Amino acid sequence: MKKETYKVRGMHCASCVAVIEKTLSRTDGVHSANANFATETASVEFDENVVSESGLAKAVEEAGYNLEKKIKTADMSMNSPEHNHMEMEREDQMKEMKLKLVIGGLLSVLIFLGSFPEWLPFVPSILNNNWVLLILTTPVQFWVGAQFYSGLKLLIKYRTADMNTLIAIGTLAAYFYSAAVTLFPLYFTQGGLAPAIYFDTSAIIIVLILLGKYFEVLMKGRASDAIKKLIGLQPKTAKILRDRKEIEISISLVQVGDMIVVRPGERIPVDGKIIEGDSEIDESMITGESMPVHKKIGSAVIGSTINKFETFTFQATKIGKDTVLSHIIKMVEDAQGSKAPIQRLADVVSSYFVPAVFAIAALTFIVWFFAGPAPAFTFALINFVAVLIIACPCALGLATPMAIMVSSGTAAGKGILVKDAASLEIADKINTVILDKTGTLTYGKPAVTDIFGDVLQIGASIENKSEHSLARAIVNKAKEEKVDLLRVENFQAVPGHGIRAELNNKKILLGTRKLMADNKIDTAEWEEKIINLENQGKTVMILALDNEATGLIAVADVLKKESTEMVQTLKKNNIKVWMLTGDNARTARAIAAQAGIENIMSEVLPDKKSEKVRELQAQGEIVAMVGDGINDAPALAQANIGIAMGEGTDIAMESANITLMRGDLMLIPEVIRLSKRTMKIIKQNLFWAFFYNVAFIPVAAGVLYPSFGILLNPIFAGAAMALSSLSVVGNSLRLKARVL
Repeated sequence: MKKETYKVRGMHCASCVAVIEKTLSRTDGVHSANANFATETASVEFDENVVSESGLAKAVEEAGYNLEKKIKTADMSMNSPEHNHMEMEREDQMKEMKLKLVIGGLLSVLIFLGSFPEWLPFVPSILNNNWVLLILTTPVQFWVGAQFYSGLKLLIKYRTADMNTLIAIGTLAAYFYSAAVTLFPLYFTQGGLAPAIYFDTSAIIIVLILLGKYFEVLMKGRASDAIKKLIGLQPKTAKILRDRKEIEISISLVQVGDMIVVRPGERIPVDGKIIEGDSEIDESMITGESMPVHKKIGSAVIGSTINKFETFTFQATKIGKDTVLSHIIKMVEDAQGSKAPIQRLADVVSSYFVPAVFAIAALTFIVWFFAGPAPAFTFALINFVAVLIIACPCALGLATPMAIMVSSGTAAGKGILVKDAASLEIADKINTVILDKTGTLTYGKPAVTDIFGDVLQIGASIENKSEHSLARAIVNKAKEEKVDLLRVENFQAVPGHGIRAELNNKKILLGTRKLMADNKIDTAEWEEKIINLENQGKTVMILALDNEATGLIAVADVLKKESTEMVQTLKKNNIKVWMLTGDNARTARAIAAQAGIENIMSEVLPDKKSEKVRELQAQGEIVAMVGDGINDAPALAQANIGIAMGEGTDIAMESANITLMRGDLMLIPEVIRLSKRTMKIIKQNLFWAFFYNVAFIPVAAGVLYPSFGILLNPIFAGAAMALSSLSVVGNSLRLKARVL
């Protein structure tokens, strides 16, 4: 099976989705098909041995659309021919719609003025002529409204219908009836029917619906601003070293292994590793952190981030679609194009809705033709057209994808990357959060927490020769305190226990109790402090000078400053919080106590973490797992929602449903709030979509006429339908300002 995503041309509304999906699904060799109006794409899984891509394209073309190989946004830059082509296409579409709206709007105004001479006596008499109105209406009907006639082909050839079918039949019914009255007035007069015309109904409905679609396209473009902004971050060129000479080339020509020079104020072209120089890098576009990050030889740099101070040279390691930025763009794009489970309801309803509407419209015509007031035909026709127009299910199909599109784009701008729409819906139901300890609750690297005695200078001096993480913590502490390091001699590491060295002919030991005991050094006077520090989950190193213990240095993986606040926020929202770690029980209890976590799973091996998640799920819990390392990947995949820290491994991020691009743990409750807000908007959208359809169809059918004399003019039906779509789009865009 091959799975591809294609660009679909000709998708005018959300109801086109069902048509495209049905067309593709009925094609031999197609295993599954998923279309999305928000991104104008179709994802198809098919057997290449049964059907080719050209066969898929032919099937879609016969349904009234065009299927093209989709250009991956992540592979583009703002100046690429592909991106320019897509932008030109969108601009051309907008220009064509504007032209049709301007011309159609002007003609519709004239048609309206000429249709009501009794109301508007000041209108020139030429406009009161039915032939003039016919001439004015024809281009509106068949040029301005041309896109709606694909629905007729569906009805005739495939015996299915969409929104376009409703609009086409409704407006054509009004147009041809009015044309018949204009061409053969005596026939209607002799038949006892009033020769009324409804050119205004046909023209104004088409213009109103097209106006709604114009705003849909416009707002849909605005909802995709996140992707456009991300693409815009990519620099156009890179300065590379060739034969020791610096040359400037297009970023598309950069290859893995190229040596690239970046000067202060320039954006880094691609991902890589510094090989010469150091500087401060503004990574706020990736992490959301405002403070620049210090980078030195060996440090990884991310494409499109900004070099702040010094010139450096780095080697390209990832280019094109493999860069971090491209990965982010792809995640945003995939999220915006995916469907949430809740959308299945709308899809199912839409698939049955159109045939039901035809049945109601037909029944309305029959009932009023035989039981309505004179002229019965005209009365029946008016109500028939009104039912077809008011029932257009565009808003129903837009309800979910527009909300998903806007919320995922807005979240991305805040450092929350959502892999798929389903994750947003599931996150709304989360009642248990499991937190990995190292690198998630803590910074993931040791730091000095306590010093007893005047031991920092000596300790840092001998540890300066070690590459151990604990040694680096002590050296970094000395640098922070601006302590000068001393020259030591005869450095020797004692694996697993510590270090021995000499300073000014004095023997120095720094390490564990075991190291001290092996060298017969008494630590009794420090024992109480050592036990107290170890009970806090800290690693204690004892410093001995000439066989006498003189002080202690305690090191620990420090709890992130926002960990406690995050835990309390989750608890306030009635969410259970667990800590999952491979560390020993004592350290786990100490860290958990600092964070305010009562539920602890400690000494859990990497391959057992997913089992712990399953155990909670078996108890009925909806679990979110938060982690950062390779060992967390199985648990992230097992959880209902996996949340990866962006500072973690690629494997963790690939296994997760949601990635937090900066290490701010407060984004975890923010994810849940985002989900709840999005689901609320989706439910509101679905309510309004159903409300318009359910409330107004009976009115359009004339149910209120016998008792109250109330009818729904097709013009107002068209306006209500357009308003329905606009209300859904506008409500979705509220997420842009309020979701975070």
